[in-house]
Amino acid sequence: MNSDTASSVAVRSGGAEDSRSRTHLHVLTLTPFYPSAEDEVRGCFVAETLRELAKLGVASSVIAVDSMYHARKHASEGTPAEWMRYPQLPGNFGLSSAGNVLGAMLLPRVKQLHRKSAISVLHAHAALPCGHAAAFLSKRLKIPFVVTVHGLDVFNSCFQQGIAARWRRKASSAVYQRAHQVICISEKVQRLLADGMRGAVSSKVIYNGTDPNQFAPGATQDQAPTILIVGNLLLGKGHELVLRALASLRGAHPGLQCRIIGEGADRNRFARLSRDLAVEDQVHFLGRQSRSQVADAMRSCTVFVLPSRYEGLGCVYLEAMSCGKPVVGCRGQGIDEIIEQGVNGWLIPVDGLEELVRGLRILLDDFTLRVRIGQAARRTILDRLSLSHQAQSLLKVYEEAAQ
Repeated sequence: MNSDTASSVAVRSGGAEDSRSRTHLHVLTLTPFYPSAEDEVRGCFVAETLRELAKLGVASSVIAVDSMYHARKHASEGTPAEWMRYPQLPGNFGLSSAGNVLGAMLLPRVKQLHRKSAISVLHAHAALPCGHAAAFLSKRLKIPFVVTVHGLDVFNSCFQQGIAARWRRKASSAVYQRAHQVICISEKVQRLLADGMRGAVSSKVIYNGTDPNQFAPGATQDQAPTILIVGNLLLGKGHELVLRALASLRGAHPGLQCRIIGEGADRNRFARLSRDLAVEDQVHFLGRQSRSQVADAMRSCTVFVLPSRYEGLGCVYLEAMSCGKPVVGCRGQGIDEIIEQGVNGWLIPVDGLEELVRGLRILLDDFTLRVRIGQAARRTILDRLSLSHQAQSLLKVYEEAAQ
């Protein structure tokens, strides 16, 4: 365990006393996604949900994990956690066995936490390695566990073939079969899970939520129309499609700007493409931004666009919707379960450049339509996709598991 972190981490209730007396739950979260001193944004969707659960009387301990081949992470002051580094063969080859190693490493510390305050449920984020470790701990400590699947690579094939991919699939399937509940972030993820399992598995869809107070509409907007993209700078996210659309729209909207928040391996590729398309003066790579900076950027943009090819759901869509902005995403991804075309957002086919250009032209030219879609998007979040909605659904899963 990283000695630089607090020895005990708990997110305690800030809610009413009757909520605490009703739940009496202590949940241990095992996650590879969590804010750290080095990156206070990564995994914020886990930390923010835990704060919301605390209002419902759920006490949480958090152990965040990372491979020892990555740089050491340290606890963030605002989101404390215990960080543990585990051994794993380089790349994805050793992922199928890393969970058992991690579980054995965690066992003494989890026993200590359990003696201090009985753990009701283990909640693992992703099957490998955390779900695998949770299954190891559950068997030895008789504590039920649940696991959340956050993306479309449900069985950790890493979109590869071969024996290592088969091992990862087998290990992931075993985790899902042993879990009290598999939590899927969208129906699309749930279908992939069901289609890939040989036997029955208990699963439930719980959509991610967002904070409608932090991500709220604002009065300010750039004088120049602005497209905003927030996401890792990776080819699968669809940045190049937006850059090509920007070039197509330059004649009709010469002042149109594109702001890109995020970092990733394909940044140089996108920068070269913007130069080749002669739109580099319109494209602004802003790098990693804080949560408040992202919220400000969403409030001030004209349209939010992320034509991702592989997206289980995508918290950034919900955050932009919560800010009252028209959001453009792709059909066939998790977000099309949330967006109704032309009503509370805009949908295009994957790699649909022509449809993206047409949709952006319509949205940029029609202020009234943008306002109407943005208001409907905000209502969607308030009605069913806030952090409070997500926390209430998770609470029910925890209570059922702990019975």
